Formats: sequence, C-alpha cells, structure tokens
Amino acid sequence: MGSGILTEVPMTSALTLAAVSNRTATLLCTPDGTRFTLAAPLAWQVFCGSDLIADGVTTVAPVFLEGLTPATGYVFRACGAELAFETAPCAGLVDVTAHGASVEAADNSAAFARAIAAVPEGGTLMVPPGRYCIRPIHLKARMTLYLPKGAELYADHDRQNWPILPPHDDASRVVGTWEGLPEAAFAAPVTAIDCDNLTITGAGRIDAGGDRGDWWSWPKETRDGARRPRALFLAHGRNVQLSGFTLCNSPSWTLHPYRIDGLTCTGLNIENPPDSPNTDGLNPESCTDVRLLGIRFSVGDDCIAVKAGKRGPGQVDHILPTRGLMVHHCLMARGHGAVVLGSEMSGDITDVDVAACEFVGTDRGLRIKTRRGRGGKVAHVRLSDVVMTGVGTPLAINAFYFCDPDGRSEAVQSRDPAPVDHTTPQVFDISLTDVLATDVQIAGVALLGLPEAPITGVTIRNFRVSFDPNAQPAVPLMAAHLDAVRHIPLWTEFAQVDGTVDLLPSPQEAR
Repeated sequence: MGSGILTEVPMTSALTLAAVSNRTATLLCTPDGTRFTLAAPLAWQVFCGSDLIADGVTTVAPVFLEGLTPATGYVFRACGAELAFETAPCAGLVDVTAHGASVEAADNSAAFARAIAAVPEGGTLMVPPGRYCIRPIHLKARMTLYLPKGAELYADHDRQNWPILPPHDDASRVVGTWEGLPEAAFAAPVTAIDCDNLTITGAGRIDAGGDRGDWWSWPKETRDGARRPRALFLAHGRNVQLSGFTLCNSPSWTLHPYRIDGLTCTGLNIENPPDSPNTDGLNPESCTDVRLLGIRFSVGDDCIAVKAGKRGPGQVDHILPTRGLMVHHCLMARGHGAVVLGSEMSGDITDVDVAACEFVGTDRGLRIKTRRGRGGKVAHVRLSDVVMTGVGTPLAINAFYFCDPDGRSEAVQSRDPAPVDHTTPQVFDISLTDVLATDVQIAGVALLGLPEAPITGVTIRNFRVSFDPNAQPAVPLMAAHLDAVRHIPLWTEFAQVDGTVDLLPSPQEAR
C-alpha cells in the first residue's frame, strides 16, 4: 500500500514518527518542555544506511521530509537521539502531466480525473512543481496524492457550473453538509468521498480561491442552490493521512473531515486572512481516533472546531459522535477560538486530549459551546501543558450560545430552568492542568451552564494567569444578558468548579 495510519507510533523520549508515506515522513522533535516552538534551533540528519541523505535545522517541533524512496529504511537523528523508520511501498507512480495537466491550462480538472483513474491501488499521483489551475477534483481510496515543494493546486475563481454535493447520495449517506445538517454544498477544490487509506502529502500548497470570486461575500447564504465549499473535504473513510502541505484561502471551513475513522493530520500549515468569514481551520465532524500533531494555524475563525452534527426538524439520523481526539504540539497563531468543541455537538464529543500546544492571540483558548435543543454531551476533555499569550478568555464554556435563527429567543436565552429531555445538552468532566496564560483580556475562566443542566466536573490545577493592563471590557461569552467585564479570574454561573486561578503580575507590574 502507498499510505496508511500508524497503529503504534515509534518514539524516543524526544523523537516521534508522526506520519510516514511512501515518499514522505513527519517527525516531531520534542526535547523536554517543547510545545510547538523549540527553545533553540535544532540540527537534524537523515541517513539511509551509512549515507547522509538530508540534513537541516529546525526551530519548531515538526520536521517534514520528502523525496524519500518507497519501501526503504531510514534513520533520523536529532535531540541526541535517533529513530529508525521505513517508508511504505508504492504500487506505481503516475505523473499528472503525462495525462495532460499543464501550468498553462485554465482548467486541469479533466486531466487530473484521467490521471487519478490511472493510479493503481496503492499507487501515487505526483504533481510536479508549478501552479495548476483546477476546478474540483475527486480523489479515490487507496491512493496517495503527492504535492512536493513548489507544486500548487490553484482553484478557479468562477463558480459557474461548479459541481454540487447533494445532501445525500444514492445510499442515503450524507455527502453535502453545512453546520451540522445535511444540505447541498459546492464541492471542495479537493474532494474525496469513500476515501479509505487515502494519503495527501508533500510540502506543496492547495490554494482554494476564497479570496477570488465572490465566496467571502455570502458567508451564511445559499446561492445557486448550494452552500459555500470547503478547501479540502473528506467523507466516509478509514485510515486517512494528511501531512506537510499548506491549505489556504478557503471559501468556508478549510479542512473538513466527515465520518473518518482513523485520521492523522501532521506538519500542515492552515492559513486564511483574519477577516475571512467562517474560515475555521480544521473541523473533524463525527470522526473517531483523530490525531492532530504539529500543525500551524492562522485563520479567520476557530482554529480547530470539533463537530458532531446537530438536531434539525425531523433530522436526527445523520448524528454520530466525535471521540478520541488528540491535539499535540500545535500552534494556534490567530483565530476566534484555539480548540473549540461545538456548537454542533448533538452526537457527543468525548475523549479529547489537548497538550503541549501554543495559543497566541485567539479570542478564546479551549472553548465549549452549546445551547438548548442540541442534546448530546461534551465530556472527558483534558487540556494540559499549554502556553497562551494574548488570549481573551483561556477557558470558556457556554450553554447559551446564540446560534441559529432562534438563538436569541427567550426560550433559548432564559435563565429560568427548562424541562430536561433528550434535547438538553450536558457538559461535564473538563480539566485544565499546567497552563500559563499571559496578557489575558477578559476572564481566566468563564463558565455559563444551563440552570436545568449545570456544568459539572470542571477541575483546574496549576493554572497561572496575568492580565493585559490595556484590555477593554467585553462580554466573556456569546450569550444574551451578560455584562462586559475585564480582568476576572473566575466567572461562573450554573457551574461547579474544583480549583482556583493563580494570578501573576502583568509584565508592567513585574518591572
């Protein structure tokens, strides 16, 4: 096979093999105390037998290697340690230019379709360096798409006759989806449905064209019978691996894996302008066993936004859980929230582990959002060994999130207890441990539960906070009936908390 998911991750105390394909590998260099950025530049080397084949210096934990030979053993050395690994075999290499793709062509999608059809099971489609204009291309199972450095897929700006994914396919499975409900949506520039054992890898780039055309001018509308596309959409698959490449300029959510069981994303760069609407970075929805390792985010909305579907009128069959999510050694450099769970969480979001990450300049750190009518639960969530800088509120849990047309209604926003039934969301067993947050603006912790279903089991251990002395008052959560505040260590309503916030002096006060 040309791709696969690591079932057991080889590692030393300082080196981890995060992903390997037939021509690439991603390693994490994590000396003691490392999150995403290394304390000092680190030299590394790669050997094949006794031959030195590559070397370099890294300033961040993820190191991405490409141009490797299939089915070959290598040794990676760094951090005073070494790690041996072997690349996957490849059943055959297909060059997309051999099927008519060209950097001069206005639309290479037909050439890509011919090339993808020619890739044997377990084989690789290689895109040589250059910019290739495309309309949506559709990948298949058991193949590798290899985008080496200098290769770029560049989406057309014109959505006329753009393909549309219907809400359901002929097997009644959801394929078109929008904010947790089955709904017609334009296909992503790179789309893969039924994508078992798919790998997309290489240090190249996918530019989804959100900054071209009119995509960003209608963020919540339907036009021409469909919602805006993602940059990369994956649906209904097992053992999917994404590594090395840059995703940018998404029309809406950037990377949207839907019903994927066994997903590894590592060494990616996900970039959208700060004013681009609803351009979440990575939205695993109804996925299980997800590993997000060494990813850099800078987006216009939430960096990681975990979803599990939402209830709609007569619509519940599409709801499935997201569980078993690992987020390690990632950098969230800008966004509304760093790691966000919900508000589409009707199928349950559970067993989430966020560790050794850096959050810089996000409005929220760990953010959980839900509301009456969702049902489901968010539970067993761990955040540890995280450093936050300039984050508005490091831990925010909001059960009155005012989403959807009725979100500001009295039925949703009333603080009087409502009847408890299957549509009442539950939030419990949330822990925050060994976290340093400096230049916080609003509140260290803000928790707002439902009176009929309070937030329970929140534990805080070794949480150190300093406040930005220049911060202006603002509401701590997106809910009605809240006053603007600033510099509040712990703000709660209808919530149970075990632990305290340790206040540190601001940098100005410490002088």
